[in-house]
Amino acid sequence: MALAAATSSNIANIANTENLDTSLNVKRLSPVLGAEVTSFDVAGCTDAQFEQLLTAWDCAHGLLVLRDVHISPAEHIAFARRFGEPAMGTADPHSILGHYWHPEFPAIYRVSNKVINGVPQGREDAGTYWHTDGTHGNTPSRCSLLYGLELPPCGGDTIFASLSTSYEALSDTMKRLLQGLTAVHTLAKTLADGSQNSYAKELVGKADLAAAKTATHPVVRYHARTGHRSLFVNPGFTSHIVGMHSAESKALLEFLFAHTTQQEFLYRHQWRRNDLVIWDNTCTMHYAVSDYKAYGVRYMHRVSVKGETPVAA
Repeated sequence: MALAAATSSNIANIANTENLDTSLNVKRLSPVLGAEVTSFDVAGCTDAQFEQLLTAWDCAHGLLVLRDVHISPAEHIAFARRFGEPAMGTADPHSILGHYWHPEFPAIYRVSNKVINGVPQGREDAGTYWHTDGTHGNTPSRCSLLYGLELPPCGGDTIFASLSTSYEALSDTMKRLLQGLTAVHTLAKTLADGSQNSYAKELVGKADLAAAKTATHPVVRYHARTGHRSLFVNPGFTSHIVGMHSAESKALLEFLFAHTTQQEFLYRHQWRRNDLVIWDNTCTMHYAVSDYKAYGVRYMHRVSVKGETPVAA
């Protein structure tokens, strides 16, 4: 199937119509997605400084990399609260992935291949497939804040895709087709795609629980802060489009998945120790590259912020 290629003018229209706030130490990381912020006081920023950060975040299409951040777990959670209410986990080992939540700070989800006395300190292969956090829920996560505490000397990159830029690159005809469509997102899709992502390993024997985590969302979503439209489908959780025959739905979703993951719409983040990466789950998806385990330990803390019911564009 031929892809709808992004033209240079599509990308330029997005990149050039917004200027990053020069009062911050901000540098754009790619033409379509992401900005780096240095010397930002995460724990002590004022309301005005935080609003400047939000502006930079919006201009960078929902991806900020804060460099050389030194925060405690409590400060990490407190900073996340400025974006909204953190999603609280539970250390119940019988729940899905429950044993990966921090036992002292239940808003922190641990991502790691680190093992102490035979006990995994986090989920080793978290996010090793294209997905947007929490779309199998009725109110998907607004954003996620991932903090790199220990990193291997190489590998372990995270690739991000801009769902707003890829939407803008579609033809007007395709945009009209997508308008008003809704799609089902379900955790159970990981069982069907078990050979392609690691989540399925955690769901063995929990098919009923996985199937219960299902929601329906617009295919094209409106961003309340920026007014942008973005695609809101992802290979990890989107199972089918409502009202279409199975073959029609499959063909359209396969096209959209291939379209959104073209190189023109991606930024690949190479982690440094003490990076705090913040991404907007309303307009991005991501993929964690699991190629680092032979080279060392990777240990990270993630806080997810609750979102709202997606609004159709």
